[in-house]
Amino acid sequence: MQQRLERMEKMSMKIVLAYSGGLDTSIILKWLIEHYSAEVICFTADIGQGEEVEEARLKALKTGASKAYALDLREEFVRDFVFPMFRSGALYEGYYLMGTSIARPLIAKHLVRIAKEEGAEAIAHGATGKGNDQVRFELTAYALEPSIRVIAPWREWDFVGRPQMIEYAAMHGIPVPVTLEKPYSMDANLLHISYEGGVLEDPWAEPPAGMFRLTKDPWDAPNEPELVEIEFEGGDAVAVNGERLSPAALLTKLNAIGGRHGIGRVDLVENRFVGMKSRGIYETPGGTLLYHARRAVESIALDREVLRQRDQLAIKYAELVYNGFWFAPEREALQAYFDHVSRTVTGTVRFKLYKGNVILAGRRSPLSLYDKSLVSFDEKGGYDQADAEGFIKLNALRLRVRAKAQPKD
Repeated sequence: MQQRLERMEKMSMKIVLAYSGGLDTSIILKWLIEHYSAEVICFTADIGQGEEVEEARLKALKTGASKAYALDLREEFVRDFVFPMFRSGALYEGYYLMGTSIARPLIAKHLVRIAKEEGAEAIAHGATGKGNDQVRFELTAYALEPSIRVIAPWREWDFVGRPQMIEYAAMHGIPVPVTLEKPYSMDANLLHISYEGGVLEDPWAEPPAGMFRLTKDPWDAPNEPELVEIEFEGGDAVAVNGERLSPAALLTKLNAIGGRHGIGRVDLVENRFVGMKSRGIYETPGGTLLYHARRAVESIALDREVLRQRDQLAIKYAELVYNGFWFAPEREALQAYFDHVSRTVTGTVRFKLYKGNVILAGRRSPLSLYDKSLVSFDEKGGYDQADAEGFIKLNALRLRVRAKAQPKD
């Protein structure tokens, strides 16, 4: 105990480390203590990893951290980050629901807060110099605390890859979840699990059997479809199968339902913000159900032009979230627009889930713009079909002028 106190007195700076307990941050904790002679305080955000959070806290203390925070941020994560993002209808590059991207600003927000409370001069993270997370963490940190110092060991140390890090961990007696036999890394939260690196860096290689943790293999899923109903009010999901739930509890329930039917697996080669392509594999069962359910309600509750405009802006919004600009004014301005549009997204959607497929079985809304009498082939519904002739001729006018003016090819 006396030796520990003497060592702490000699330390020249205080650093708050975003700590997961995985390979990178386990090594970084020890490296920061040795390289900077620093007092390191670890912070682990509980955003749905499960038992790993408390395990990480205890491991941090054993590895040399002076303090270790483990904060339950699950409700804040879904309510203030996931749900607002989903109101935009955003997908990155047509597939990715951005489960990692949306978690980083929340983690960085509390990282900066703890640094202020602890009087720390710096924060540190385990993101590599090749990836997106370094940008996401640091843009958030500078947006919230312009004078904060950021330490990114991957941009400083001499380690080249994970084999060297595994060797370093063994040398210092640090247990890590990554082995040379399973060298891919995982990042888990309530919205998804992502897998990348190692054997997954070959885009031709199929993911290893048994890798997935949230979803059952579709061919091993139940042979009978399951019905699920999701209810929305004012833009957000509020109930599953008639049971009203908090945001985090709702997403947890949908993860379980979608997961047992193999819903939500994505294998994507994406474009990182720093300029390179990377291969990521994601499983997002509950988020996939929420995305499709929302689109179904929007199809009957949103005006055509509003929906088209929203979808155009969603592309830019997805880039902002993916690239780490959550606390940027342009993202906040877009969010105000999406929140306004979402006010009428109220209704219920019914799906059949079957072996990886999300099959729409019905949708309804008290604010529906769908008028059966207007669209029916069997009713007049206040629509005069003769009016269509003038509509068509006006829209064809420029086409007819062009056809007369220009020679045929």
